Amino acid sequence: MPVAMIAYLVIAFFALALLASAIRVFREYERGVMFTLGRFTGVRGPGLILMLPYIQQMVRVDLRVIVLDVPSQDVISRDNVSVKVNAVLYFRVVDPDKSVIQVANFMQATSQLAQTTLRSVLGKHSLDEMLGERDKLNRDIQEILDSQTDAWGIKVTNVEIKQVDISESMIRAIAKQAEAERVRRAKIINAEGEQQAAQKLVEAAEIMGGAPASMQLRYLGALHDIASDRTNTIVLPLPTGLMEALSGMRKPKA
Repeated sequence: MPVAMIAYLVIAFFALALLASAIRVFREYERGVMFTLGRFTGVRGPGLILMLPYIQQMVRVDLRVIVLDVPSQDVISRDNVSVKVNAVLYFRVVDPDKSVIQVANFMQATSQLAQTTLRSVLGKHSLDEMLGERDKLNRDIQEILDSQTDAWGIKVTNVEIKQVDISESMIRAIAKQAEAERVRRAKIINAEGEQQAAQKLVEAAEIMGGAPASMQLRYLGALHDIASDRTNTIVLPLPTGLMEALSGMRKPKA
């Protein structure tokens, strides 16, 4: 009797172990790629999944968005400037069967592809474009990665260049270039102001030339402005014609 009971207990234990190995529970964001005797037989999940032990195998795949940090890459720009660039990649699995069957390790494959694509795309642009056109570069890298990883069942949702590191000498050169650009703009603005002022003076001279009395009024207005400050000394220039007229008045009549 004890031997038979032990045998029943052993059989019950193996039956429970077999049943436990046949049950799988998948969360809402998980899928299971099923293989029966080595052949692909479909994608299961989410929920409770039953499988035949030792006959069927299942690979668990996560469908959530994965954040991949692309390591810093040494890039030589189109204008021969050496920079270090790192980025972050957002992607997710859309076809679980392809991510398991078509590529051995989709995480490692995507990481290596992102590094080579980052160097290739940025090497075609100048340093100014890297610093000022990041949105365009992000879109270009995303489109290339998305098209190449489509065969692996992966959708690249976003690529962001985090930081562009340049040498200290290049930083000083960029600062000098920015300063020279500001000086150039200041000179242009000053020249444009002088041009506009000269044009307005010509127009004013033409108007005053048509009305000689306006010159006298302008002259009196200038004197009034100077007289408001008592610390100034007023010098009144006398026209040559007025001096001649006064001299004529002083001469005795014959």
